[in-house]
Amino acid sequence: MDVAVVGCGVIGLSAAVRLQEAGLTVRIVARDLPLETTSNVAAAIWYPYRAYPQTRVLEWGSQTFAAFEELAATQSTGIRMREVKELFRTGVPNPWWMHAVRQIRRCDATELPTGFVDGFVFTTPVAEMPIYLTYLMRRFQAGGGVIEQRAVGVLAAVASEDRMIVHCTGVGAKHLASDPSVTPIRGQVVCVENPGIDQVLLDEGNPDGITYIVPRSADCILGGTAEVGADGLEPDPEVARGILLRCTELEPRLREARVLSHRVGLRPGRPTIRLETDELPDGRPCVHNYGHGGAGVTLSWGCADEVVRLVRTALG
Repeated sequence: MDVAVVGCGVIGLSAAVRLQEAGLTVRIVARDLPLETTSNVAAAIWYPYRAYPQTRVLEWGSQTFAAFEELAATQSTGIRMREVKELFRTGVPNPWWMHAVRQIRRCDATELPTGFVDGFVFTTPVAEMPIYLTYLMRRFQAGGGVIEQRAVGVLAAVASEDRMIVHCTGVGAKHLASDPSVTPIRGQVVCVENPGIDQVLLDEGNPDGITYIVPRSADCILGGTAEVGADGLEPDPEVARGILLRCTELEPRLREARVLSHRVGLRPGRPTIRLETDELPDGRPCVHNYGHGGAGVTLSWGCADEVVRLVRTALG
């Protein structure tokens, strides 16, 4: 193969698809298949969250937004454009990312629930991750791609039969890339039946914890947490009760919604996203693509296009 992509979440799959489309032969090597990754836990709305630096995030995010708009035209992709209402308890300036979305406006007074004084309504892509990850995997395999499921201990060993590696392991990069700046950001969510909700609601400033409601075709993802440095994957019942309380206060229709599951994922926090070419001990190139914080879905296609440029340069 020309390229071995290590990691099979949304970042790895998107990069693998784009590399295929660029005419390269690609395989994926990963311990976990897509539906077993942190990506499948994500509420997955397009929204730049805990990803840096802002200038590159805006560039990659804008490219990804445009790609999702195209995918939303096909129902089988799991991508849908939805209206979002983000609420604030104090007045706020315009969001720094506002020019990346097509429709955004400030809430008028009648749209603000009690206790909120400001907010925005905008339209953004929402990915129903079980459907979307399956779509990406099938798209990759339809192009001749192979997924090899096995644990990876050393990057150089993976590349022994390939011309180069693209490294997309998220939190796993702390060990695989010997990068101490990678920090897990634990996120817990509750999945409930959808009682007829269509609008995404965000209340990041809730003093009791970040709060969001993301409706999907048959369920809603309720969140959440952002525990920096925590790496436990077992759902905490007390945390789940807090999530349900905050979300039902924001949207009373959720009070009778049946709980379907509890999930935990580890976002790959890093001071800045690492998207650059490195060299393996044997001299072969390796493109690192990790550290996307809570914005892996939001930046996936823009970063994949950047990966293609770096790989083309590395392979001459």
